[in-house]
Amino acid sequence: MKTIIIDDEPLARMLVKEYLVSHPEMEVIAEAEDGFDGVKKINELKPDVVFLDVQMPKLNGFELLELLNHFPQVIFTTAFDEYALKAFESNAVDYLLKPFSEERFSQALHKLKNDAPAAEKNIGKLTDFNPKYEEESSRIVVKNGSEIQILPTRDIDFIEAYDDYVKIYIGEKYHLKKKTLSYYEPVLAPANFLRVHRSFILNLAKLTRIESFEKNSYLAILSSGMRIPISRTSYPVLKAKLGI
Repeated sequence: MKTIIIDDEPLARMLVKEYLVSHPEMEVIAEAEDGFDGVKKINELKPDVVFLDVQMPKLNGFELLELLNHFPQVIFTTAFDEYALKAFESNAVDYLLKPFSEERFSQALHKLKNDAPAAEKNIGKLTDFNPKYEEESSRIVVKNGSEIQILPTRDIDFIEAYDDYVKIYIGEKYHLKKKTLSYYEPVLAPANFLRVHRSFILNLAKLTRIESFEKNSYLAILSSGMRIPISRTSYPVLKAKLGI
């Protein structure tokens, strides 16, 4: 089975390679020390299985999974046990909490070979159950074709619900992301963002004025010139946030 090891710690990658020596059916075809390089190598080399750290620079493990065109089996290797339950709920093949023994490693490989569901189904469930993570308060990662972009949240004007996706607006242009407003509402900094309507989350820094619109209705006018509705229930909350 073709294997890629993705971890920002050289010693951690070395340990996985050492344990794999006892499993000659596993062939390490590449290593990566950050999420960007990991995405590139998975999509290009199409491994059967990936040993994946969660907390890494540039892209974390869950962000990486959202950007794949090829779907390998995933075994998490990380020191952060807060992710363990969600990883298992999401049908990762297994979850190795650092530091893990060779015996525990072999158990994960046994599960991989004998009890692993279809990889593409696993990846879908992993991204559906993607835990909220601290980095999202300052950035959102999106994919446009083959291009990966990191959007600083300070640059976002607003986020709009769009079926099973959201539209993330910067100016008049938007990026699609397969997430919901309910996902982002507790993630984005409450001092900077507010859900002003069932279909919109607003970056308060982009608000220039509020205009009346029909009876007891209001519109938020943004610095880009875009206009979004403010619900009746959100209007007093917005006024309180703005101190008016």
